[in-house]
Amino acid sequence: MKTKEDYLSGELLLIDKPLQWTSFQAVNKLKWVLKKRFGLKKIKIGHAGTLDPLATGLLMICVGKFTKKIHEFQGLEKEYTGTLILGATTPSYDLETEIDNTFTIEHITEELVHKTAKTFIGELDQAPPIFSALKKDGKRLYEYAREGKPVTIQTRKVTVTEFEITEIKLPTIRFRIVCSKGTYIRSIAHDFGKALVSGAYLSSLRRTKIGVYNVDNALDPMVFEEIVLKELDS
Repeated sequence: MKTKEDYLSGELLLIDKPLQWTSFQAVNKLKWVLKKRFGLKKIKIGHAGTLDPLATGLLMICVGKFTKKIHEFQGLEKEYTGTLILGATTPSYDLETEIDNTFTIEHITEELVHKTAKTFIGELDQAPPIFSALKKDGKRLYEYAREGKPVTIQTRKVTVTEFEITEIKLPTIRFRIVCSKGTYIRSIAHDFGKALVSGAYLSSLRRTKIGVYNVDNALDPMVFEEIVLKELDS
């Protein structure tokens, strides 16, 4: 079992973030568990890359002196699996908001889907979603969106190294994607719909890998709590 000194000197914890949890909630849960287990008043802890509440999967949480490595971990390539729905769009590019427009998908074939996916491989100029936590002039973009205020969003360079269509059951498409830091998969879904001369939004997302780290080796935060606090009773 890991000791207080282990955590303070630096630990990397792989967590499988549940649906509807924010990344901040996951960090806070582990922080509470460690403080309770070891009687600590404070402990350094932080995650190396946010996951939206509607996404699940791998969250890398650095504890103690490993918080200095957060920037290093954030730069690693990431793999996701997910589903998108063709023929409609939402303002947030996912299920956080209601459908605002619908489009025909009668012209979309499996061949066209696969052909279009290939055009997303490489370096892309991507516009982040307006419903995101990125800041402009000291204010979160989603705050502008909720106030209905127009805002100019700068595009940024991202890189997609793999974009595999794993299943097509129109209007649903399943995919696997490997991409650089800062890539918004919601924006990929939205832009994919436009490229098909239709619309699309992200309906589910799971982060499966960050660099060499795999979600298969990650723990649910409630399981982590159970394991660590069980040591108090033993």
